[in-house]
Amino acid sequence: MDQIESLKSLNKILSSSLPYNLIMTLDQIDNLLTNALIATNHVQNCAMVIIKTGKVVGTSKGFKLRLQDIQTLQRAFKNANVIRDDGIYFQNEKYSCVRVDNHSVYARNEGKGMVIVKTAKFLIVGTYIEGMYPSVCVEALEKLGEYDDIWNIKQQD
Repeated sequence: MDQIESLKSLNKILSSSLPYNLIMTLDQIDNLLTNALIATNHVQNCAMVIIKTGKVVGTSKGFKLRLQDIQTLQRAFKNANVIRDDGIYFQNEKYSCVRVDNHSVYARNEGKGMVIVKTAKFLIVGTYIEGMYPSVCVEALEKLGEYDDIWNIKQQD
């Protein structure tokens, strides 16, 4: 699937499966991340974290975030100048910052990289590896972040 087709598929999935004021379970969020991001074939792993609490509400299959990773994500936007200068450590790897602003962090390490998107409620992180298009990874995460205002997470006991 080429870059444009990946983005068309993402738009179709998001527009057809996210009704207004959607209440999602944690399993449904995992499925959404897989169907909307991993299915582009340009996102290797991804996760969604509640900004205020650091609670991981969804991940792609097999992707684990340690406490240190969650704290790194939470601090990323508070320490923009430090990240620009020193890079960001995530999943035991140092990434050089390519871009950081109020809503996004783009970073890379040789042939792989990561993207963090900040919404009003969530941090969405995605990684890509060599052979994947970073621009598709960025677009997919940014597009998913646009739907932040309609998500309500159903807490599971």
